Amino acid sequence: MTLQGVRCRRVSHTNIVIENFDESIRFLEDVYGAWFMSDMPKELWHACLIEVGGLVIELFEPKNFLLHGRVGAHYLGIEYEADVIEARAAAADHGVGILRDVEVAFHSDPRTSLGVDYEFYGHTFYGPTATHITNHTKPPEYWRDHPIGFRGLYGYTHLVADLEAASQFLQSFLHAKPAYEAAREALGARAIGLRIADDICELISPVGEGALLGNALTSSQGIRSTIYSVVDIDRTRKYLEGKGLRVIDGTCPGDIAVDPRDHLGIMFEFTGRNPPE
Repeated sequence: MTLQGVRCRRVSHTNIVIENFDESIRFLEDVYGAWFMSDMPKELWHACLIEVGGLVIELFEPKNFLLHGRVGAHYLGIEYEADVIEARAAAADHGVGILRDVEVAFHSDPRTSLGVDYEFYGHTFYGPTATHITNHTKPPEYWRDHPIGFRGLYGYTHLVADLEAASQFLQSFLHAKPAYEAAREALGARAIGLRIADDICELISPVGEGALLGNALTSSQGIRSTIYSVVDIDRTRKYLEGKGLRVIDGTCPGDIAVDPRDHLGIMFEFTGRNPPE
């Protein structure tokens, strides 16, 4: 029997749980020139949409961080633009639970989808005609002209327990296309790159002692980092270090990342590789 999959059009945004709303906004604005798009206060959390480097991010500050204290700030998941009716059918076909449904969008249950809250939305938050937005997204030139030299989203890394099983699941559920396999020796890990819509999802799993094994024991499966493509990786490093941030090796050799301890507890990576075409 052929299972129905989701035909993702593009990444809509990442979903990130942070501990301090105001501090996080100030940090992202100071370091990245982040563009505040919409404030979305709720009874149980304070959320907003903010653009960084051409990617929309939804930040969630829980009203009480106690229940999140075990893992701290983290990537809750990622939203893709897609046909929501098709996505609901695909979720049912693949045994993926729905944790929250607001009709125009829904969130998958991370326990049934590799530790990731996959959110699907039938519309867009990008461009001058997007609805339900206070401040519309900036043009690409705005981000390229920032000292970081953003060229757009390259992709993201996703820590999983079983590489092959995760790859097969995403190929079926999200029509992911295999792009490469690689050793990530510095992390004691293996990786499988998948093309989903216009970007790369790098599945990564520990194969022995190394930094990634520590991540796996602490937080289990889920999105580990966002990867931005930049014009000049050396220029980006110099700028970040000038901001007093510790710069560490990225997941892929030659890439860099900001130490999460200096970065609201979450990881951004930067690569000189071109964004996928």
